[in-house]
Amino acid sequence: MSKVIICANQKGGVGKTTTALNLGVGLAREGKKVLLIDMDPQGSLTEALGYQEPDRLEITMAQVMNWVFNEDDFDIKEGILHHEEGVDLMPSNIELSGVETSIVGRIGAESILKDYIELLEDRYEYVVVDCSPNLGQLTINALVAADEVIIPVQAAYLPIKGLEQLLKTISRVKRKMNPNLNIMGILLTMVDYRTNYANEITDVLYQVYGNSIHIFENVIPMSVRAAESPAEGVSIYTHDGKGKVALAYEALTKEVANNG
Repeated sequence: MSKVIICANQKGGVGKTTTALNLGVGLAREGKKVLLIDMDPQGSLTEALGYQEPDRLEITMAQVMNWVFNEDDFDIKEGILHHEEGVDLMPSNIELSGVETSIVGRIGAESILKDYIELLEDRYEYVVVDCSPNLGQLTINALVAADEVIIPVQAAYLPIKGLEQLLKTISRVKRKMNPNLNIMGILLTMVDYRTNYANEITDVLYQVYGNSIHIFENVIPMSVRAAESPAEGVSIYTHDGKGKVALAYEALTKEVANNG
């Protein structure tokens, strides 16, 4: 069975998509078969992998979710794109918003992504999902399908303050829909330890959550080069392979791989 890891945070701009992309490519660089799934109607992961006009893609996660929910027959490989860095991608675009609206309140709606991943069987060792930046039906789907959750959090006051709502949602899904769901850890992103502020925020995070939730020792540093890589349609390993962000994601990947 594939191991399903999701990157989730209801706040945007915290490095969620960047983490999903570079973790997925990092695992592929370790020789693993990896599928990246874009569950964000904004198509951020799709664009970051070089598909600059996701709305022009014929088959995306929107169509696949409809097929799975309606129990239609379809080729399981349909819509999956292969990226030059060794990962496969199930892309997304704005049509996914319509799907989210249409499935609210319908029986079985929360398990569509789980059902799709089960159809893939053993084609992939890892499935890495980039969640929508909210706690709606698409994120619930991801939580129901997931084995592990990585929570990227920017080293700033407001993103950390907003963690509580996400953690309550994860707890509720674990209790009612997915007892095997685990939080792999909180990942600090965009960290600049040259500032007292970043150090203070890190201390607060450990004080509040350190005893109950794993916090990755590897942090993702602030970097202009990292911000540039999505515009190139490649991972940080290709864009700036010897830079500090690439080294940080490489270390994170090894930690995740060693976790099973």
